[in-house]
Amino acid sequence: MPITSQPSFECDHTVDTLLNTPWQTLAIAAQQKRATVWGTNITYSRKVFIPLTKLCRDVCHYCTFAQTPRALARQQQTKHSVYLSPQQVLEIARQGQQQGCKEALFTLGDQPELRYSAARDALRNLGFETTLEYLGHVAQLVLEETGLLPHLNPGLMQLQDYQRLRQVAPSMGIMLETSAQRLGDKGGPHYGSPDKDPQRRLASLASAGLAKVAMTSGVLIGIGETRLERLQSIVELKKLALQYGHIQEVIVQNFKAKADTKMARFPEPSMEELCWTIACARVILPAEVSLQAPPNLFDGNLGQLIEAGINDWGGVSPVTPDHVNPEAPWPHLDALAKATQATGHELVERLTVYPRFTQQADTWLAPGVRPKVLKLSDSSGLARVGQWAPGACTEANQDDLNDIASGPFIGRRKSAISQLLEKHTTQQLTQKDIAQLFSARGQDFADVCRAANNLRKATNGDTVSYAVVRNINYTNICQYQCSFCAFSKGKRHDHLRGKPYLLEPSEIIRRVNEAWARGATEVCMQGGIHPQFTGETYLDLCHTVKQAQPNIHMHAFSPLEVAHGAKTLGMSVQDYLQALKSAGLNSMPGTAAEILNDDIRRQLAPDKMLSNQWLDIIRQAHNTGLATTATIMFGHIDNYQHWAEHLLRIDQLQQETGGFTEFVPLPFVHMEAPMFLRGQARKGPTLRETILMHAVARLVLSPGIKNIQVSWVKVGQTWASHCLNSGANDLGGTLMNESISRAAGASHGQELDAAGMECLIKSLGRMPLQRTTLYSPACSVQHSKALSAPALIPVTNAMPSGNASLTANLVHPKAEIIS
Repeated sequence: MPITSQPSFECDHTVDTLLNTPWQTLAIAAQQKRATVWGTNITYSRKVFIPLTKLCRDVCHYCTFAQTPRALARQQQTKHSVYLSPQQVLEIARQGQQQGCKEALFTLGDQPELRYSAARDALRNLGFETTLEYLGHVAQLVLEETGLLPHLNPGLMQLQDYQRLRQVAPSMGIMLETSAQRLGDKGGPHYGSPDKDPQRRLASLASAGLAKVAMTSGVLIGIGETRLERLQSIVELKKLALQYGHIQEVIVQNFKAKADTKMARFPEPSMEELCWTIACARVILPAEVSLQAPPNLFDGNLGQLIEAGINDWGGVSPVTPDHVNPEAPWPHLDALAKATQATGHELVERLTVYPRFTQQADTWLAPGVRPKVLKLSDSSGLARVGQWAPGACTEANQDDLNDIASGPFIGRRKSAISQLLEKHTTQQLTQKDIAQLFSARGQDFADVCRAANNLRKATNGDTVSYAVVRNINYTNICQYQCSFCAFSKGKRHDHLRGKPYLLEPSEIIRRVNEAWARGATEVCMQGGIHPQFTGETYLDLCHTVKQAQPNIHMHAFSPLEVAHGAKTLGMSVQDYLQALKSAGLNSMPGTAAEILNDDIRRQLAPDKMLSNQWLDIIRQAHNTGLATTATIMFGHIDNYQHWAEHLLRIDQLQQETGGFTEFVPLPFVHMEAPMFLRGQARKGPTLRETILMHAVARLVLSPGIKNIQVSWVKVGQTWASHCLNSGANDLGGTLMNESISRAAGASHGQELDAAGMECLIKSLGRMPLQRTTLYSPACSVQHSKALSAPALIPVTNAMPSGNASLTANLVHPKAEIIS
């Protein structure tokens, strides 16, 4: 039905104004609308083309992709199958995998077996009845054997086809091209192409919506349609997007005349026509629908397409040509990045499925697909770039470095991030504001880090502090089943790294005395929640430490351990905290915080305390006179909104109590984590996200929390330095015998001694300061001891020689009692 009135464009433009307004004028509204969702990012997908078959039952008069069996035989000069074999498909996919591709785009003709006996014969030889069955088979091979995410473009499908293929592909596509029925009449570009009937294609898109498949569609302009018909096509796509929510992107593709086709001499649309259509599409479509124009089909200045309103370049392959438009090579990614940056935007890699669908994975991703998507995504749902991961010894590669680029930048502009940095100087940032800061890239990333570092310098000067600390993780036997923890040993975790163990009091005393002799000012003590521990156990630990070294600072017991101890003794938390303090406890680690969002906490550890209980125990500790740290464990199944919520809740409590000494970001170490091994978590935060956590925390938590600590155990010394130049001011502790990160797979070492700390700090042109747990300067005698400390005495594995209250009757069938 032609447009006769004013459709809902979500703007003030009528059909008449759209038809008669120059694209440069429309582009102003298009850019404003784009910025509300996409900011300054222009995305692309790094993909490999897999032309499964070039047979098609349609005969579009502009297409050179579709071939007849006879033409294919002439081209191949052999009797190759008219379908790629599984081995050929995997070979192409592996080439893409080696080049960093994350998408496998399957291109093929519409149901060729309905027209060609050669197709039917080839399918039978492969063991399949239909092209769609075979497509599902090879897509699953690619997904399972290479990890690339299949994007399927097989043409018209029914509801059951989408339901079946969504089990092996996170996204699919079918171009509407045009809703003008007349273009299928005799003499039209779609004459003789039954699958190009607009109503059938719209019905296929509707079926995809019912099947909950994230879809790509689009219009092909310049094939004989009028401007009015073009607008109608875009409106039809808008209707589907609003009805089902499944249209993830719309392509505005310009017709290119090709030799040896009936439309070889048909005039191509001008640059003005393309830009006008893009601007109209951005104005008409919902803002969350991505708008794309293929960069290899445009001969002009690519910046004009960005000016017109696109936010995506589509798939760009470093391996294979565009098989639909082989005459138009892909631009090199470096050239595409420069063209994008010249407009004041950032080129950002995405997955074949967009973030809003990955963040609603239960709805949009099949169970077999979800782990593959999770593995390849960052915390926003965009593509995970680089090879760096927290705790890993793998060096950052060029993609990692590009993701934390610090300039020089082309085409500087005022962005939403820069406006938030200005707002921060006079107003409280909202949760939405803070989440947006975590999306900073390129120039914005550099600006956020610079602002945080300037605030750090104003607050802490050029001093970088550290403490000489010994970790004593007294047991790894735990009754909880936290899905992220590789340290604890219980019924479900015995197979993970390390044996169950429980330290004897004599061994704890030995470690405390050795720490004091080596200049330590603190012992940090945490362990699993042993099912037979009671509140008396933790009190005994305090007495044991203080009897060994009365002056050493005892920093111990997470809120979870405090809650467990109080419950077993039938005491209130407040009374139990007072008892611990009287027994020698000096301060508490703010661990077990994970993410202060209960939806995430229930997935991470369904049997642990919820966020309000954690906050309440910390509040009571502060009111008892026990200072605590604050932590966040991030980069697993969470996202930027969750991080922002966490920071705000920490800031709110600090304003109330003032009891936090520092904030410690703890990036999720994935290697041995049970949830990662089950395909239920990402590989931790990216390098960019890790650095930003320190920077954003400085901005949000200042002035209440003055100290931002970087965990060198998790990020490594090189990137700890970057964090220290992005808002952090503290390197934490020397951590003799750190066990928890090591159990999760971290390989950055168990100890960085004071001399190493000072060397790292001085290399940044900063001034080292050894501190106490509560941020007073450490004793100079202890400091000199720490710098010249003897080697750490190896921990023994001998069985105990006497009775001990801590280990009596605390039995684990495989536990090693270390004395």
